Amino acid sequence: MTEVNTPPRTAGEAPEGAQEGPQEGAPPRPGRYTRFVTARPRLSLLVALVLTALAVLAGSGVADRLGSGGWEDPAAESTYATKALEREFPGSQPNLLLLVDSGRASVDDPAVAAEARDLVGRLAGEKGVTGVGSYWQSRSPALRAKDGHEALIAARITGDDNATGRTLDRIAPHYRGTRGPVRVRVGGIVAVRHEMQTIIKEDLARAEMIALPITLVLLVMVFGSAVAALLPLGIGIVAILGTNAVLRGLTAFTDVSVFALNLTTALGLGLAIDYALFIVRRFREELSTGATPLTAVGTTLRTAGRTVLFSALTVAVSLAAMMVFPQYFLRSFAYAGIAVVLLAAAAALILLPAALVLLGHRVNSLDLRRLFRRRRAPKPAEGTAGTPGTTWARAAGLVMRRAPLFALGTTVLLVTLGLPFLGVKFGTADDRQLPSTAESHVVQEHIREGFPGSPGGGLEVLAEGRATAAQYADYKQQVAALPEVARVDGPLVKGDAAYFTVQPRGEAVDDPAQRLVGDLRSLHTPFEAKVTGTAAVLVDTKHAIAQRLPWAAAFIAVVTLLLVFLLTGSVLIPVQAVVLNALSLTAMFGAVVWVFQDGHLSGALGFTSSGSIETTLPVLMFCVAFGLSMDYGVFLLSRIKEEYDRTGDHDAAVRHGLQRTGGLITAAAVILAVVMVAIGTSRVTNTKMLGLGIALAVLMDAMVVRSLLVPAIMRLTGRATWWAPAPLRRLHERFGLSEGGEDGPQRGAGNGATGHSEPEPAG
Repeated sequence: MTEVNTPPRTAGEAPEGAQEGPQEGAPPRPGRYTRFVTARPRLSLLVALVLTALAVLAGSGVADRLGSGGWEDPAAESTYATKALEREFPGSQPNLLLLVDSGRASVDDPAVAAEARDLVGRLAGEKGVTGVGSYWQSRSPALRAKDGHEALIAARITGDDNATGRTLDRIAPHYRGTRGPVRVRVGGIVAVRHEMQTIIKEDLARAEMIALPITLVLLVMVFGSAVAALLPLGIGIVAILGTNAVLRGLTAFTDVSVFALNLTTALGLGLAIDYALFIVRRFREELSTGATPLTAVGTTLRTAGRTVLFSALTVAVSLAAMMVFPQYFLRSFAYAGIAVVLLAAAAALILLPAALVLLGHRVNSLDLRRLFRRRRAPKPAEGTAGTPGTTWARAAGLVMRRAPLFALGTTVLLVTLGLPFLGVKFGTADDRQLPSTAESHVVQEHIREGFPGSPGGGLEVLAEGRATAAQYADYKQQVAALPEVARVDGPLVKGDAAYFTVQPRGEAVDDPAQRLVGDLRSLHTPFEAKVTGTAAVLVDTKHAIAQRLPWAAAFIAVVTLLLVFLLTGSVLIPVQAVVLNALSLTAMFGAVVWVFQDGHLSGALGFTSSGSIETTLPVLMFCVAFGLSMDYGVFLLSRIKEEYDRTGDHDAAVRHGLQRTGGLITAAAVILAVVMVAIGTSRVTNTKMLGLGIALAVLMDAMVVRSLLVPAIMRLTGRATWWAPAPLRRLHERFGLSEGGEDGPQRGAGNGATGHSEPEPAG
């Protein structure tokens, strides 16, 4: 394919802006937006520096204000019952457990019992602690280990996640450790969540220390220039710090999950690097044709800049879909994701052009790759201006010549990799998210393995409304007769309310326990019975997800179809984009089940499999990975569309698009994968799953879907790829955005049903 390059500007050409419009053969005059962002570049960068410093101050301490829960539906029956029980019967739902180990002695030994009662008395006097009880008071067999050497003290710390964390930090050191004849460990839900929050903060700092230097090295390898490599990192840091300030502000109005910090770091670095890569690469291409820095920035913003804008919108749309779910865990990722995407795009489209105008040709300075080269003529990087990008051109040619084979083969491969997801089992996040050495994990493991039943894992039934003792007794008999029930305790009556504790057979959240929730809710009672407990929360969470998932998927699909149509003017390309993006995620979902649910590679990756996947994680991973896939899809499609509008040659446009963006997309995917793998080194299983799963998704998307499946499918659909009915063509001509316009979108880029413009003259 013969490329048409803009000729170098000569000394005799009129200066930019000297005429109303560009003369034939002269560089185009910078548009209004270009003049706006480059008018005072030093002032723009100074303002950005001041705003970034303010963001550092505003976002300081954000991690301490974030919660570690948020998996529950606030409108669910289980949530209502939990709050009512906490208010009326604080001892019914302990969130703090002290595991008292008597060593070789029995827990009934007088010295052990005396020490335990002293601990109970001290704990009952602590501020913010209610509902203290123990084996030594109740003599309940559920609170005594089967071997008789361990027993439990249970209590409830009141308040939200942050308040309970502060209380735990204050009191735990006074109870943990060896106390006379006993050894005490601290556990319970509040300890699990607090320890999870602490570990996430530590792991995030370590992930940044891992990702930043590796990313810088990779950027130097991609650009060759240390100056060019530092620009994407600067954009990423601005986006991350700005998002931390946004999250800090949001905590004043709503709950935000601590897990959102991981997404902020990953997307802040990953997308900022993607956008800056695309813009800096195009800027350098334009410079290599002889354009001035200002002209090169103008062309870059008209082409790569609009692609970045569309990419940011598609990613933001995917993340915004999580707002339809009631759990603040998912909504937090929408808050953080939308903020970091928009800030990364804004920095890339406002700050980066200002920096490029100031740097000019110095953007190519400090070529560190020469330190590793032998003494020979430097070879230009493939895919930059002036080079044919022969590897990607040959790959595109091979794929398109064997299009049916590649289309079928890659589809079968992706579907096969996704098959394990058919066996997915959904569960709740518990202590097994933590490392096996974490104190709260050790406590819960001892309880699971050594205590009868599952203390703290049963179901609670809140009975509201006046009832007689006979009616309570009749209800208790009905519950005890259910096949999944091992034991029923209660009722404990307070005014017009009472509660029962129901212990299921088997595990606290397995299928029989979930069926028991439905059975309890279907019983006819003379009072209102509300069921809560771990299994009830899981049932309600699954229901909330299932109820809103179609709306979230429809929102993503419809808005994505619209955005891609506005970019391409085609009916088929948006459908292809949605279907192929969804197909690219199959490997991620299959790997999540095979590795994290089934426990393969658990030893190598250092986690404990719970035999299930936390219910909200697949939703989160789909939204994030789909958005990132669209990010790469927009990069490729925009370059194909630009070339197709210029030449009208469909096959050549597909080859050119892959040739020009294949290396760029692969480099961006590898860099983002490095960031996600760094996040995946976390000791918290959910964070590990998120990081490693999305890393796999972006690599599969860049190296299989964009490199093989997309060109194969586009070759099979041929020129029909660009077809649109007349009403939609007119809609696109009026509202569509195509690269290459000056101050605004190209109007009427299409040419009838074929949708291509006349080839541009070489001169």
